[in-house]
Amino acid sequence: MTQSVSSIPDDRQEPPEQDVPATDSDSWGGLETLPGHPLIWILILSELVVFGAFLLGFSGARVKDPTGFAISQMQLDRVVGGINTMVLLTSGLCAVFATRAIRLGTVGHCRGWLLLTALLGLVFLGVKIVEYKAKIDAGISMETNSFFTLYFLITGFHALHVVMGLGILGIVALRPLAVNIETGVAFWHMIDLIWVLVFPVVYLVR
Repeated sequence: MTQSVSSIPDDRQEPPEQDVPATDSDSWGGLETLPGHPLIWILILSELVVFGAFLLGFSGARVKDPTGFAISQMQLDRVVGGINTMVLLTSGLCAVFATRAIRLGTVGHCRGWLLLTALLGLVFLGVKIVEYKAKIDAGISMETNSFFTLYFLITGFHALHVVMGLGILGIVALRPLAVNIETGVAFWHMIDLIWVLVFPVVYLVR
C-alpha cells in the first residue's frame, strides 16, 4: 500500500531562527535620530560633562573665597566678553544657514556660510588673545590667584575647542555632504553653548 507523500516523515528541519544582528542605528541608542553622525553627539556629551565639572569647580572655589573672586572678577572686561558672546552666537546663526543651504542642495551657499562662521570664530579668538595680552601686561597670570588660574584654564580650554571647531568646519567644507555639514555644525553649536555658560559664570555671577 502506497503512503501518500504528505504522510512520509520529513527528517529535514527548518533552521532555528537566528537573532538579527543590531544595525548601526540600533547600536546608537537613539542618537541616530539627531543631525549629523551619532559619534559627534557622544563627543559633545562628554565635552559638556568636562566643562560642567570645570564650572562647578569654579563655583565651589568662589564659595570658599567670595571676596577674592569678586575683586578679581572686576578686573575682567565684561564689555569685551559680551562682544565675544555676540560674535560667537552670530557665527552659530551662520552655521544654521549653512545647514539649511546644504539641505537645499546649494553647496556654494553652504560653503559661503561656513566661511562666515569660521571668520567669526577667528574674530572670537582674536578678541580673546587681546584680552589675554591685556591681563599679562597688567601682571596677571595663572599664578596670580585661584580665580585667574581657573579663568585661564576654562577660557583657554574653550579657545582650544574653537580652534578644533575651525578645523572641523574646514574639513566638512571640503566634503559638503549633508551628514558631514550637520556633524560639523553640531560641534560648533556645542562651542556656542559652552561659552553661553562660561560667560555669565566667570564674568557676571558674584
